[in-house]
Amino acid sequence: MIRTLQPGQHCQVWIASLSGESTLVYSTDEVLLEAPNWALDGASLILNGDGKLWRFDLAAGSLEPVPLTGVPDLNNDHVLAPDGAGIFLSANDGHIYRALLDGGPVTRITEDDGSFHFLHGVSPDGGQLAYVGIEAGDFTQPGRLMTIASDGGAAARVDVGAGHCDGPEYSSDGKWLYLNTESFSSAPGHAQLARIRVDGSDFEQLLESDTVDWFPHLSPDGRYATYIRFPTGTEGHPANLPVAVVLVSTEDWTTPQHTWPLFGGQGTLNVNSWSPDSARFAFVAYPITDSSKD
Repeated sequence: MIRTLQPGQHCQVWIASLSGESTLVYSTDEVLLEAPNWALDGASLILNGDGKLWRFDLAAGSLEPVPLTGVPDLNNDHVLAPDGAGIFLSANDGHIYRALLDGGPVTRITEDDGSFHFLHGVSPDGGQLAYVGIEAGDFTQPGRLMTIASDGGAAARVDVGAGHCDGPEYSSDGKWLYLNTESFSSAPGHAQLARIRVDGSDFEQLLESDTVDWFPHLSPDGRYATYIRFPTGTEGHPANLPVAVVLVSTEDWTTPQHTWPLFGGQGTLNVNSWSPDSARFAFVAYPITDSSKD
């Protein structure tokens, strides 16, 4: 299902820095953009919206579609290839695809194995993908942490317990997968941040909190991370809630260095949005104007 803006709602693309400063770089009431990736040349952001892939040129402030062919409508799970020229995409048919950022035809990676595949991570050498598999697309079932070769083939499960998990992303050295999981709590939807070695060992909770925490994203240098914090009691990662983007040092996940409260949730920070130099990151907000106060 393609998300659209509600009446009176705007989509805002922001860039924040390690110092806590933030800048609004793009706003629109025409298309609901989601999940920025920062291109490896540092010149643009890659987002999805209206089922398509878009490139936002940071210098020009312009938004243009990436002309892909042969792919179903896209969702907000997309990850840049380490070569800087390619991108891996999740589509609404439940499959993962590979494409070039310049556009053109796409190649499907995943097979019809009875699951929906939601991509979140690519290994630093580009050889492996990490994704969440949901059996038969039944969203009442928990997502499972899976890996697969980036050119396809058989998938392997990484056991992170019985709880739902999401957002698996490789560390810059390729040794760890960072994710959020409900395996540490019996409370419905109580996602917490965690990591596990790629061989399935040393599964550990990074932060114990009363809030619902999703999508840990490490900076390229591994020194910092961002995540999105949902209100206590939230189930899943829904849209249109008061949430916060949180910046931490990876040496201390318990102490936020800065937070950015906003109205958003789904689409705000689903994928890694760090700049190549680890100095900035992007996120999306979806404020709604209260017309009764006009």
